[in-house]
Amino acid sequence: FWRARVHSVRLLPSAAMSTLLINQPKYAWLKELGLSEDNNGVYNGTWGGTGEVVTSYCPANNEPIARVRQATMAEYEETVQKAREAWKVWTDIPAPKRGEIVRQIGDALRRKIKVLGSLVSLEMGKIYVEGVGEVQEYVDVCDYAVGLSRMIGGPVLPSERPGHALIEQWNPVGLVGIITAFNFPVAVYGWNNAIALICGNVCLWIVAEVLEQNNLPGAICSMTCGGADIGTAIAKDERVDLVSFTGSTHVGKQVALMVQERFGRQLLELGGNNAIIVFEDADLNLVVPSALFASVGTAGQRCTTTRRLVTKCNFFFLSIKDESIFRFIVFCTSTLYGPLHTKQAVQQYLAAIEQAKQQGGTLVCGGKVMDRPGNYVEPTIFTGLAHDAPIVHTETFVPILYVIKFKTEEEAFAWNNEVKQGLSSSIFTKDMGRVFRWLGPKGSDCGIVNVNIPTSGAEIGGAFGGEKHTGGGRESGSDSWKQYMRRSTCTINYSKDLPLAQGIKFE
Repeated sequence: FWRARVHSVRLLPSAAMSTLLINQPKYAWLKELGLSEDNNGVYNGTWGGTGEVVTSYCPANNEPIARVRQATMAEYEETVQKAREAWKVWTDIPAPKRGEIVRQIGDALRRKIKVLGSLVSLEMGKIYVEGVGEVQEYVDVCDYAVGLSRMIGGPVLPSERPGHALIEQWNPVGLVGIITAFNFPVAVYGWNNAIALICGNVCLWIVAEVLEQNNLPGAICSMTCGGADIGTAIAKDERVDLVSFTGSTHVGKQVALMVQERFGRQLLELGGNNAIIVFEDADLNLVVPSALFASVGTAGQRCTTTRRLVTKCNFFFLSIKDESIFRFIVFCTSTLYGPLHTKQAVQQYLAAIEQAKQQGGTLVCGGKVMDRPGNYVEPTIFTGLAHDAPIVHTETFVPILYVIKFKTEEEAFAWNNEVKQGLSSSIFTKDMGRVFRWLGPKGSDCGIVNVNIPTSGAEIGGAFGGEKHTGGGRESGSDSWKQYMRRSTCTINYSKDLPLAQGIKFE
């Protein structure tokens, strides 16, 4: 298993040592993770990196944290070769023994969970509790994978031929390349890493210590930090048996085309334009905190963020004095949340606000950049836009919520499904008939279909992913492990005869 950390931090040309946060007493905890002013961006059993030196910046104040030496194409080539060799060792280890290694990885994460959560918060910008929660998600997937390591396998099927056995055999695909996204740099890697490892594929990063303690090749978990050159190399490289890409739909389409051109496997986790539908019988005590968390959490930078709140006229639409929207605004202005990841994201936020105004939207609250260091913007609510307005159908990775009025259930369900993405969706209702219509073939067309909970905050036990322009991939729980393995249908003749299927006589 092999990871390219292409999109997970904001990297700019190098900064002077004296200005780095890592050298300030307040951030001395960074050195507990073995970090320094200059850090290696390549791991394949040994640490290295002789490519471009870039700087990671803190979005809360736009100050430099530390520098990273990225991979050259020669180091990429060396890493792939070492990973392929390491696979020969790893795949011979029984799956339950591989599960024991993954258990140790989870324990290593537990020991550093607070400091790792602080690093996620510092580098990505999400609040501390979300940073720790993201590392916890990796821990949880490790625990899940340990049990799964004793359960994966195919069925024994009934054969129509006497003296024959028909079975399914599942084997690892080999080398998996992961391209991660900035908003979940730990969790997305963890979903892929833990499951693929127990399946017998070859991985990286903080797990290096665990591998070394067990006398295993470090290249089982490799890393190459880089830019578009490394990402393109992964997508085009026939030695990479599965490419797992998390990011925008635009880039994901490019990756998919390159992988498909070589008939490679791909696992895509792309964008989402997610809706919460609120019916007249909904419990406001559930709706308000759910809509708040889903639209404002991680400053609107989750693929599962709620961007559309579709509601009946007596909910959120009577006037600005309506109790429910007032409560929502109070939450928005008083709830702690972090900055946007980059200055470019702030400009996208401002551009989206102008487009929403031009397309007929009414700004109810927010709409401004906060006057303070960092990339902080106000959570924003718009009403008055058409359900199919171009800006409503655009996934803008910022905390802007479009509140839209509907009249009938059929209309609400149709509006949920009319966007190009199909990741997450939720309704709030007490009507059980409506619930099962929502879950059925004429209901939501998303990969995640919720009732009375937010669109974001998925558990690791279920398969995570979506349909349409979201990419169709599935990660984490359920039978997502099948993405990391290849299936063979095997027929074994243990008789002395040779009957043919379908009763064919070839004599």
